[in-house]
Amino acid sequence: MKKKIKKTVKKKSTKNIKTSKPAIISREPIENKQRSSASDLWIKGIESKPHEEVYASEEDRLRKKLERFSGSQWPAVARQVQTPQASQSMPPAELPPMPKKMQQSVQPLIQKTSAQVKSNRPAEIKSGEYFATTKTAVLDQAREVNLEDEWEGESGEKKTELKIKTEEAKDIKEDKKSVKKHGKEDQKEIEEKKIKAVEQEVASELIKEKYHEIKKNEEILDNYEIEVDGARVKVEIKKDPLGMSYNIYLPKISPATATLLDEIRNELISITTISMAELTDPAAFSSIKERFIGDARNILSEKLPNINKEVEEFLVGVLMQEMLGLGSIEFLIDDPSLEEIVIPSAKENIRVYSKKHGWLLTNIKIEKEEEIVNYSNIIARRVGRQITVLNPLLDAHLVTGDRVNAVLYPIGTKGNTITVRKFSRDPFTIIDFINNKTCDADVAVLLWLAIEFEMNVLISGGTGSGKTSFLNACMPFIQPNQRIISIEDTRELMLPEFLYWTPLVTRTPNPEGKGEVSMLDLLINSLRMRPDRIILGEMRKQQEAMVLFEAMHTGHSVYATVHADTAAETISRLVNPPLNVPPNLLKSVNLNVVMFRDRRKGIRRVLQVAEYEAGKDSARANILYRWIHEEDKMKLHSESSRFFEDIARNTGMSEPEIKKELEEKKKILLWLVKQKIRDLESVGKVISFYYRNKDLLFKAMQKDDIKIILAGR
Repeated sequence: MKKKIKKTVKKKSTKNIKTSKPAIISREPIENKQRSSASDLWIKGIESKPHEEVYASEEDRLRKKLERFSGSQWPAVARQVQTPQASQSMPPAELPPMPKKMQQSVQPLIQKTSAQVKSNRPAEIKSGEYFATTKTAVLDQAREVNLEDEWEGESGEKKTELKIKTEEAKDIKEDKKSVKKHGKEDQKEIEEKKIKAVEQEVASELIKEKYHEIKKNEEILDNYEIEVDGARVKVEIKKDPLGMSYNIYLPKISPATATLLDEIRNELISITTISMAELTDPAAFSSIKERFIGDARNILSEKLPNINKEVEEFLVGVLMQEMLGLGSIEFLIDDPSLEEIVIPSAKENIRVYSKKHGWLLTNIKIEKEEEIVNYSNIIARRVGRQITVLNPLLDAHLVTGDRVNAVLYPIGTKGNTITVRKFSRDPFTIIDFINNKTCDADVAVLLWLAIEFEMNVLISGGTGSGKTSFLNACMPFIQPNQRIISIEDTRELMLPEFLYWTPLVTRTPNPEGKGEVSMLDLLINSLRMRPDRIILGEMRKQQEAMVLFEAMHTGHSVYATVHADTAAETISRLVNPPLNVPPNLLKSVNLNVVMFRDRRKGIRRVLQVAEYEAGKDSARANILYRWIHEEDKMKLHSESSRFFEDIARNTGMSEPEIKKELEEKKKILLWLVKQKIRDLESVGKVISFYYRNKDLLFKAMQKDDIKIILAGR
């Protein structure tokens, strides 16, 4: 008996040496007449992955497996495939007969899938029998060899897939041991190579199948379209087990169309003259675009007289983006749902920050580092600056108002980087903040009262907490007949058009160190422009702080932002370096609003509303309102010690009159919330109407007649 087994093993191993690919070695002796080696059985289920192959060998074992299951447990159809080592002259292996109950069960599935596999079937089986198996059957085999791979399916239930090719490796390992016993040391090296090849193949299959499963489990969270200069694209926000992604689908341009666009581009360059002054002036830039679009359409009509209107608009849009814009990045810039756009380098895909979904990886990539440098130079030239290897940093803004920061290699060790912080086309209003619980109506009317009567307000908070957005939301509370001067490093504020507003922006020096206009220069100059209100983007230096507090003492109403996480920290930052404001000057600040950003939940809240009690050598904050994290609510923390006294002293109003003012303003804000009026211009017009004709406003509110108010009658 032992002799017989040895011969079988030896024969098998010798056969394996001759084949180009690893042969499947059975664990049991093969009886020549009952088991044909001409072909093997490869089982492929309907729900299997594209690369999944399941191998079955002995007829007896297969029959036992088949008999174990009822007809309802056969969801897949199998096909017979000839193995690479099979001889063409040998007859195909005989399949065990399928029970009638099973035939009835799998017949519809056979019909459904036969068309799918027909083209891929070898000639030997085009008219052959089919048999079915289940994942449960496969799982039984997996338990035998202890090789299971599990993950969650779409339905949430555990699904188990067996990679039977791993069983091939195990069979070969067993045979290797047998060969070693017989002293076949030369065979050992060959078999090890076979094992390694199979294991590598299995590992590759597992990766592919996992990826396939992930793709299958993708969920579309959001989808919409963006149109830029006539070119329309589709956007999808997807979620899969690896995270969320931003996918933009750009129409593909054929080589012939690309050649045509190159010709048109050259013609446009020859007939369209643009000065540097026009490029840097936002108003002039709009007229350039109109001129450019008109010329592009004329050329397209000449070259393609019968061109479809939609196609024409798209091609004109592409020309605009390539010649006057930043290519495909223009679609991202024009997406109102995005706050930030980051080009990390040519090695990585672009990332965006969505207002709703946070950071997302896009499917857009800048292919060359030179292209990123080119975009940086385009942006720099439009604002009269340069970015070079010697001057590798750029802080500028686009004609749209969007802020841009660029860093060149090797300062950016991964490569050239561009970061675009988008200027909101539809900024948040105080109604938005009430709706999303950033602040409540009580805090909003307190700020309205302070701004109406020209009191000074500081907005503090950490980076990205929403300081500038909240400051911008409060500016419509200013009376429309007063002059407003705003001073910023980069234009971020957006006030209603009917307000008397003069925005000023700083300027960095040129490469020769000339032409700088600092925030201090603008602040000093603004005092000569007879302002009623001064808005300072952010206090950073001592000189700026001193001029600002001096402006408060001279009767100007001042609003500014400063980096600090609490009211107490705001005081500490003001009185210590680098600002060094004397503590006794802090009494000029009537209210301090502290903003907070919960990065875990992705929310922004008014954390504190405080007033300052300042003496000669010290100052402290009295917290009026405080946000309760556990309840997500603003609550009254303590009574005011001086705010209402300052109001009464400056206006002559009694305490009951002040309370009446607050109640009236609260009614207006809540009515706007109810009417879903939230855009900047409409909210500003309602507040302006309140200053002109309070009684008529309340009559219109009783009738819910917003048309009269917005018409300004």
